[in-house]
Amino acid sequence: MGTVFSFDVRGGEPTAVRGALDEAVAGLHAVDAMFSTYRDGSQVSRLARGELVLEECDPLVTEVLELCTEAERISEGWFSATYEGCFDPTGIVKGWAAECAALRLAAAGASGVSVNGGGDVQLCGVPGPERPWRVGVSDPLRPGALAAVVSAAGAERLSVATSGTAERGAHIVDPRTGRSAVTDLVAVTVVGPRLTWVDAWATAAFAMGSRQALRWLESLPDTEALLITAGDEVRCTGGLADRLG
Repeated sequence: MGTVFSFDVRGGEPTAVRGALDEAVAGLHAVDAMFSTYRDGSQVSRLARGELVLEECDPLVTEVLELCTEAERISEGWFSATYEGCFDPTGIVKGWAAECAALRLAAAGASGVSVNGGGDVQLCGVPGPERPWRVGVSDPLRPGALAAVVSAAGAERLSVATSGTAERGAHIVDPRTGRSAVTDLVAVTVVGPRLTWVDAWATAAFAMGSRQALRWLESLPDTEALLITAGDEVRCTGGLADRLG
C-alpha cells in the first residue's frame, strides 16, 4: 500500500489485545502482498496481466472489487477502480485494510483503537474515561498548521480521510480523462463511521471540484466534509461543526 501504519490501542486483556495486534499487522502485510500494483507477483498484478482469473484469486479480491463497484455507483463514476484498462483498487484498499485492522482490535476487547494509515484514521471506542479521540487536519496551505480538529465524541466509530495535493502532488486521476485531476481544490477531508468509504469519498470529491463535491457530499448519510480551495476558501457540509472540537 506504499505507506506507514501506526496503532494506538487502549484497554482490554493484554494477551488477547496483543494477539489481535499481531494478527492485524500480519493482515496488513498480507493485503499489501495481495493488492499492491507495484509487486509483479501480487494477485492484482497477475489478474491485470491475465495470469489469473477472478475465481482463482483470494476471496478478499472479490470483496474489494465489490466495494469498488459500489463506490463507483454511489459516486456516479467519480471514483474508479480502473486505471489504463486494468483493475486498480488503490483508491479504496488502504482505508478498507485500516478499518479491518481496527475492528479486529476492538473485537478482541480493546476499549479504544486508533489505526492511522498514511494520515487516514479509523477510530473505535475511546482513549480513556470522558476522553474522545481527536484528529488534527493539516492545513494544506500553511505547513505545520491545522485547518481543523475533528472530535469523535459520542461516536462508537469514526474515521477521517484526506485527499489532496499538498504532500503527494497531483496524484489523483480524473476518471473521465485518465489524467491528473485539475480542480480548484487543494484538499478534501471527509468524516464518517467507516474509513473504507470516507477514503473513497475524499478521492472522488477531490476529482469533482468544490461546488459539485459539496453538493454530493451533503447528500451522503452520516458523512461530513471540509474542502479547501487553492484560493484559500474553506467550504464544509452543514453538520461538520458538530464534529469539531
